[in-house]
Amino acid sequence: MQDEFSTIFPLQRGRVHDASGPGAPFFAAALAGMTGGTVLWIKPAWFAEEINPVAFSAFFDPRDIILARTADQTETLAAAEEGLRSGAVGLVVMEVDKPVELTPGRRLQLAAESGRSIGLSLHPEGAGNQAATTRWLCRPLFSASDSTLQGWSIIKNKTGTNNSWAVRWDETARRIHMVSETAERAGSKGPPG
Repeated sequence: MQDEFSTIFPLQRGRVHDASGPGAPFFAAALAGMTGGTVLWIKPAWFAEEINPVAFSAFFDPRDIILARTADQTETLAAAEEGLRSGAVGLVVMEVDKPVELTPGRRLQLAAESGRSIGLSLHPEGAGNQAATTRWLCRPLFSASDSTLQGWSIIKNKTGTNNSWAVRWDETARRIHMVSETAERAGSKGPPG
């Protein structure tokens, strides 16, 4: 299972991927931490949530993030396309509020391929990028001893099968670790009996 996970995360370069669910920003931050380099994070100006770059310091150096605010989704996609094509950033994160249609999705894929960057669109559940290589559903999992425990499910995969994993962030190593069965998770007392 670990071997399978390591073949798909970190995500494939030169492609655009999707993530949704309440854990999607964590997914993006973990991806940024593992890919290294500069991150371009684009979101519409009218989104209420603000991004605090210092909050990402457990994942990557906050000086490596460029924050962009756009007027609407069309501008978000255009900025993402330029960032992907430039090759100047390792990861482009774009927050969208409605589905990315096939033609703009393909343009993003071509731009990512050209620049050898990773594109990641964060979107509401059910509103993804039709041309995405993978689509992930990301949710935090409760653990009294580990605030970074996440449940990640790959629900669309053009290059393989779908699956689900429990993962956690290792701040010291700055990487994701797949968590074994419940009895082996950090802080667990093991199975009863």
